[in-house]
Order: sequence, then structure tokens, then C-alpha cells
Amino acid sequence: MTLFEKLQAVTEMAQREQELPDFLAERIFWIIQNQDRFSTRTAEIDDLAEKVANYDTYGQTGYLGMGVNNVILEKTLNRLDEYAATTTVIPVASV
Repeated sequence: MTLFEKLQAVTEMAQREQELPDFLAERIFWIIQNQDRFSTRTAEIDDLAEKVANYDTYGQTGYLGMGVNNVILEKTLNRLDEYAATTTVIPVASV
């Protein structure tokens, strides 16, 4: 399983089991669909996958909690969005 396949699997699970909001899932799926922009950001994508796997809508976050809430997840997504905005993907012509 690739890192992006893992991200997709944990996102789908978080939607089903933890009520991950659609607006966050859409942003994650955009990253998966545009993985060529993020191929050098494996640490950040792995971190995102871990955060999505630990997503908890209603609690277990904060000082003692291990969960991840909307705010934490959005900050991670914002950092990846900033990176994507500054990255230009140049298609390679096939010969």
C-alpha cells in the first residue's frame, strides 16, 4: 500500500466511523488526486495520514487526549495547501 493509498483508506474510515466533515475529506482527496505535487513531501503526507487516523470529532483532544480535531487537521492541510500553491508541476512530454 502506498502512502497515498493509506491516506485514502484512513480518510474513508474517518468519514464512516468518526464523522470526518466532507469539507475536510474533499481537501484530503484533492491531495490524493494531485499526488504528483506532493511526491517529495512524504513526511508531511505520512503525518497527515496519522492525524486523519486519529481524528475524533467529539473529544479526546487537548492536553491529555490523543485525538485530532478539525482545527489540528485544518492546520496540517493549510500547510500542504501553501506548499501546493508554490509548486508548479511541469508535465513531461512522452517521446
